[in-house]
Amino acid sequence: MSEKPVLYYFNARGKMETIRWLLTVAEVDFDEVFLTSRDQYLKLLENGDLLFQQVPVVEIDGIKLAQSRAILNYIAEKYNLYGKDLKDRAMIDMYSEGLMDLTQMIRLLSWLSDPKDQLEEIEKKAKERYLPVFEKALTGAVYLVGGKFSCADVYLLECTLMLEESFVGILKDFGNLKSFQGRMLQIPAVNRFLLPGSKRKLPFDQKSLALAKQVFNMKS
Repeated sequence: MSEKPVLYYFNARGKMETIRWLLTVAEVDFDEVFLTSRDQYLKLLENGDLLFQQVPVVEIDGIKLAQSRAILNYIAEKYNLYGKDLKDRAMIDMYSEGLMDLTQMIRLLSWLSDPKDQLEEIEKKAKERYLPVFEKALTGAVYLVGGKFSCADVYLLECTLMLEESFVGILKDFGNLKSFQGRMLQIPAVNRFLLPGSKRKLPFDQKSLALAKQVFNMKS
């Protein structure tokens, strides 16, 4: 059994990317098993490696964890990125859920043949519903919750970077968020993850989407 966590997913961002981010910021090295064929997927199923018959799955501390939120919560708790008490954890969960909603909207763009209408809707929701929440939370604060770095800060950084890839200048009216992002980018582990050759992945493209559909035997 590898002492490093092992991540089972495709060689693309998707839902695993947030897990990669969290492990990286916790300075935990990890190995990856990329799904590359239907036969490989069926073999993993046969071996009982894929609970609920899906990925992401992460093997860590002798267990195989499925479901993104369960994986992220385990890592956050293990590496002291989940607040100091129950109240902090509730706040972290609240912010995290909102960020996951917005992040998932952006991820799904890769699966759309014509994302133009969705782009407009996502930008509107980001500016009017989501970003103001975090702009306010960061007023006079370095971190989102309890004056301490947490997994919610990692998720916020990833989300802002994804937004800027699709909407150049989207943070120009959110000074607290821009300052937050600048601080986070100075963290050595974050800086390394953004450099070429890191384990950071590209979004799903037509080739990786076609592979995913083939692996899961999706008709369209």
